[in-house]
Amino acid sequence: MLSNLSIKNYALIDHLNVSFEDGFTIITGETGAGKSILLGGLSLVLGKRADLSALRQNDQKCIIEAEFRIKKYKLQSFFEVNDLDYEDNTIIRREILPSGKSRAFINDTPITLDILTQLGNQLIDVHSQHQTLQLANNDFQLKVIDALAENASLLKRYKEQLSVYKKLEKELSELHNFQSNANKEHDYNSFLLQELESANLKLGMQEALEAQYEQLNNVENIMEQLSKGSQLLSDEQIGIINLLNELKQVSLKLSGYGSLYSELNERIQSVAIEIDDIAGELESFQDRVEANPKLRDDVNAKLQLLFDLQKKHNVTTVEALLSAYETLAEKVTVTENLEATIKAKEDALAVSKGVLIETSTALSERRKKVLPDLKKSLEERLTSLGMPSASFKIDLTTAAEFRGNGNDDLSFLFAANKGTDHGDLKKVASGGELSRIMLTIKSILAKYEHLPTMMFDEIDTGVSGEISNKMGDIMVSMSQTMQVFSITHLPQVASKGNHHFKVFKTDETEVTQTQMKKLSADERVVELAQMLGGAELSDSAMAHARQLLN
Repeated sequence: MLSNLSIKNYALIDHLNVSFEDGFTIITGETGAGKSILLGGLSLVLGKRADLSALRQNDQKCIIEAEFRIKKYKLQSFFEVNDLDYEDNTIIRREILPSGKSRAFINDTPITLDILTQLGNQLIDVHSQHQTLQLANNDFQLKVIDALAENASLLKRYKEQLSVYKKLEKELSELHNFQSNANKEHDYNSFLLQELESANLKLGMQEALEAQYEQLNNVENIMEQLSKGSQLLSDEQIGIINLLNELKQVSLKLSGYGSLYSELNERIQSVAIEIDDIAGELESFQDRVEANPKLRDDVNAKLQLLFDLQKKHNVTTVEALLSAYETLAEKVTVTENLEATIKAKEDALAVSKGVLIETSTALSERRKKVLPDLKKSLEERLTSLGMPSASFKIDLTTAAEFRGNGNDDLSFLFAANKGTDHGDLKKVASGGELSRIMLTIKSILAKYEHLPTMMFDEIDTGVSGEISNKMGDIMVSMSQTMQVFSITHLPQVASKGNHHFKVFKTDETEVTQTQMKKLSADERVVELAQMLGGAELSDSAMAHARQLLN
């Protein structure tokens, strides 16, 4: 419920702060006093877009703050999903800056206008003669029927199943699209895959082939250098081995003169052994190295194949080619197994559809059971509101597709008078009739679900005193389970409130301001008397006012 409303620098309001209680609250005031300004300010904290014309003083910001007691609304999940701090007493603040920028906060956390609107719709329902178009909306009409049929849990299950069905449907569509494109690419991908398989790719092979080609391509120079090295080691006159042998004899003679020389001798002996090994390897290399043009051409061909493949796949390494191979293999495998995947997805979709049909059928059956009671209840209540000939035709048929709230097409037709054809509400009902129908429907809904705070904005305009008395009774009945506001010009309605506020204008220092005050018992008598007989209070008007209040 709305517990407090504070408005600063908005239209004709300089600063207004007012607290509200549960039950039935009446708001009255002369035409032009500012009741619409009050509603306009409230609508800003419910998510309505704002502009600079709302500012009273253009150089100061407008601040509108509303406090709500929301414990019974079960909104914790909404706060959790939107990363907001939940409080049983939640404060919504809207600021309009002189620059035209607008900011919104829930419990001091900045939020978007979309989130503000979502929360506002769950806190206050503002209803006027100009806001009855939703009566003709099938989703709203089904909401009424579902409330009477107590379909909340079944409808929740249906929506969960519909979500699964839609997900499977989307996945199947994507598979079909993928198959269409994949079939065109399959042959080419298979060719590329076979081409990579034939290359017998291995990590490190490119480096090994390049090294082998370098040797085969320079075999004459290698043989020449090997021969030269062998000659330097083994020449009988100046060969390193002969010279080392002489050095070995010298170091051997020195080794007997102490450890310093014996260590030097050991080092020289080791060098000699190493040189002998090197000489042996040089001879071995000379025996193995030979010109092989065919092998060189084969190695070159393998390298060229690698370079061609790398160019084709726009890569520079064998490792990248192997990665391309894995990607192609996966694509080819997926394409080849696509028929089985699609068949499995089609089977899952069929099962999901069967479950959905079962739940939607149960929904339809429960809805159809309450249609006679809804029709009877609407017609009886409208009779008491001065529409004795009002009648409805409400029918459900199976829709061609699954919808967000079931699988039903709803026909909700109305006739205000006998002998006239039934038609769509928005086409055959007047504004006053729509207001009374909406009031009736909201009063029915109030018995079955927790509606938000209801604010009726002059919906009793243009009706007789007796009818307005009945409308007031309906609002009183609704206020037993929810907070109800009524902005009214009719004393018959105004007298039924638990609380009564008056909106009025004052002129201070040649500046007009809109203000609002809660009326005491005596002030209510005066207000009702003025509503009955005008500004000049007569004894009869005062007596009538007291009678209405009693």
